[in-house]
Amino acid sequence: MSSSTTSLNLDIENYWYWYYRGRDQTQQDCYEQALFSYEQALAARPQDYWAWYNRANVLYNLGRYEETIASLDQALKVRPGDYWAWYNRGCVALEDLDWYEQALFSYEQALAIRSEDYWATYRQGDTYRHLKDYASALARYEQALKLRPHDYWAIYRQGDAYRYLGEEQQALICYNRAVELNPRSFWAWYKRAEVYRHQGNYAEALTSYQTALSLDARDSYAWYNQACCAAQLGYAPWAIECLQQAIQINLNQSVRQLVSTDPDLQQLINTEEGLALFS
Repeated sequence: MSSSTTSLNLDIENYWYWYYRGRDQTQQDCYEQALFSYEQALAARPQDYWAWYNRANVLYNLGRYEETIASLDQALKVRPGDYWAWYNRGCVALEDLDWYEQALFSYEQALAIRSEDYWATYRQGDTYRHLKDYASALARYEQALKLRPHDYWAIYRQGDAYRYLGEEQQALICYNRAVELNPRSFWAWYKRAEVYRHQGNYAEALTSYQTALSLDARDSYAWYNQACCAAQLGYAPWAIECLQQAIQINLNQSVRQLVSTDPDLQQLINTEEGLALFS
């Protein structure tokens, strides 16, 4: 056996030893050790896709997001048509680094491989939303809903896009659908209430805030906004009670500062109860 063949066999043996060691360490959440193992595996086989890809996962779990992207880039040099590497690259760029243009590029590459993929389409919409390109976000959410017509997240975010575009009735339709699909979603109920409050429909807003608070009673702004609706409807004692809850939860004085300038509460704070609360 030639020396080159012996060396190659040793490299392969070293690769598999370190690769499986890295995999086992990852399963045990020993990420620093796993990183070392995958780097040893790559020293034996520098062009191995799986070692680069798994190394990226380890780096992600260590919170080293830029290095995660770099490791995925190395994996993509080996397999440029790999959907998962592009998709995960987009997720890290979007959710952990705020690299929105990089996220868009990654999802475009993923969709070039799987054109009918719901998640890449949906997350592309989220990326446009972060870029404040709400029309493009809406278009992507609509495309995602063609793939999954009853998906809560796409419908919910579609409501957000409509709301930012000033199309409140369309936003309301989306939030109504969202709460039908997920009645325990605090944020869908909260945003439904926000649209109604902005439209001056305080009774409907009040009902939605109540439902939201039944799901998360620790949200100070839901209590505060419920107080605004109660005040507008002439329910002064209820409004005072809601403001007391908001102030108790949010102890940094921000609620008190809002009250002093909020036109929805001006009549309330001039009552005897209001003066007692804010004196």
